[in-house]
Amino acid sequence: MSVPMPETSIRGHVTKRDATEADLPFLLACYESARADEMAIVPWSAEEKQAFLGMQFHAQHTYYHAQFPDAQYQIIELDGVPIGRIYVDTRSNEIKVLEITVLAAYRGKGIGSMLIREVMGQGAELGLPVRLHVESFNPARRLYDRLGYNFLQDDGVYQLLEWTPNTVPSATKAGD
Repeated sequence: MSVPMPETSIRGHVTKRDATEADLPFLLACYESARADEMAIVPWSAEEKQAFLGMQFHAQHTYYHAQFPDAQYQIIELDGVPIGRIYVDTRSNEIKVLEITVLAAYRGKGIGSMLIREVMGQGAELGLPVRLHVESFNPARRLYDRLGYNFLQDDGVYQLLEWTPNTVPSATKAGD
């Protein structure tokens, strides 16, 4: 089954490469970017926010690598410039998107949807479902709906979604 590719407004060449220890400062910046809206509403000083985000990033990074040691931890680049991260774990029964973050300046240009469709293409080739967790208020939730992801469960913060190779996505729009 082929996965329809979107029209995008990407100007440049998007690639991925394996993340290294040298990328930790950039990976922290990605994490901070994804949490900017949350941090904007807490009454903490800049130093308190920085300390909290550093601690949370370290906990997430350690957890992912301990629980998913064989996952691909990759940096998303646009014309060689790091713009995001994507972590994907492929197992015998599923492909799990652990994390996808595109820096705010590059969102809404179709980069994230292009990468998610790429993972869906891998799922189609392997005959495996693609699963991911997303916060219910995350704007990406609408993209996953349009791509044919189905709701599986809600743990109060995150929703578990699944796409299967036989799922037919609804029409997509440019800029997903």
